[in-house]
Amino acid sequence: MFGNEARRVVAWMNGCEGDPKLPIGSIETRTLTVVPSPSKAMERLSVAIRELKCSPLPLTSGILRLQVPIEEQIEAIEWLHAQHDNLPRCFFSGRRSRANGNGSNLLMDIGNENGDTSFTNNLVGVAGVGSAVFFQQLRPFSYHDWRSIKRFLSSECPLIRAYGAIHFDATANISPEWKAFGSFYFMVPQVEFDELEGSSMLAITIAWDNALSWTWDEAIHSLETTMQQIASVVVKLKKEASGESILRKTHVPNKTHWDLAVKKALQEINTSSSELVKVVLARSSRILTATNIDPIAWLASLQVEGEDAYQFCLQPPNGPAFVGNTPERLFHRKWLSISSEALAATRARGESRALDLQIEHDLLSSPKDHLEFTVVRENIQNKLENHLG
Repeated sequence: MFGNEARRVVAWMNGCEGDPKLPIGSIETRTLTVVPSPSKAMERLSVAIRELKCSPLPLTSGILRLQVPIEEQIEAIEWLHAQHDNLPRCFFSGRRSRANGNGSNLLMDIGNENGDTSFTNNLVGVAGVGSAVFFQQLRPFSYHDWRSIKRFLSSECPLIRAYGAIHFDATANISPEWKAFGSFYFMVPQVEFDELEGSSMLAITIAWDNALSWTWDEAIHSLETTMQQIASVVVKLKKEASGESILRKTHVPNKTHWDLAVKKALQEINTSSSELVKVVLARSSRILTATNIDPIAWLASLQVEGEDAYQFCLQPPNGPAFVGNTPERLFHRKWLSISSEALAATRARGESRALDLQIEHDLLSSPKDHLEFTVVRENIQNKLENHLG
């Protein structure tokens, strides 16, 4: 998590404050003509916004996406970096190696019920700034909130999506660094850049609901404000660690208390009457650097070693950036199918192919690692069975 000063682009419509039982008037996606570059896409969208101002939709609520395909493939993270510190912002990408033909991507398989995947079946990464509509509350995420988000989405428009995160432990107090996120925070970007295999796409989204005191005119004005701050020139990022000077590190718990926690956990596990099988300990680390860390540049540098990882960045208005680079997928749902992954008993890569093979053999033949993997697999299986019946 990174904290720094940033420009704030704020939409005032919180979708959680509406009635989820009332459908919105229209959910629509319009695809404009293909252009050669992001700058041409910006020009085309700016013209489209002026046309919409002259011919507003005669509805009290709705959500409209206008998208312009771009002939050139440009990395979504590079486009987001070019936007400097416009907030809110988000970034999501799947496993790069699997996106290139070796497996399923995080952002694939989102076509509608009729099998129309059009631009979605080769989606690599998504970046967005501004929020056409956001969803946030301090209380725990509920079915009401899920329906509030779903109210603005449709399988007929699979690229209109809400990106965000939910507080991991709904019963715990929200710590200071998470205050800006609330118990959960989701956003439908006002301006979105989609990286595709072999091409790209720039899109704008307008959402309005008179019942939430957010009219068509207000939504258009907010979008125009965001568009004025969008850069159309994208510069190639150097994906390497910047090497900021560290002034101070603080770990909670410190090493002494950490060692005590490990010892206590082992004692509990080794007690014959203990129900514990595996304990995962965690600590919080706060690092102070001499200069601000750019979370987008930092995340880009991790792509070099994280091709098999899911990457994300989420930063609400007036909040820090929540950044992640993880190989694990909690779950994936498509219609009535749900899948998850058990990842445990890992090793560092070897310096040669021969060492990699030796490490692979050690993992497969290790009773300790086999037990650890079994614990994780059975835990996931039990939790899915409890929820799915």
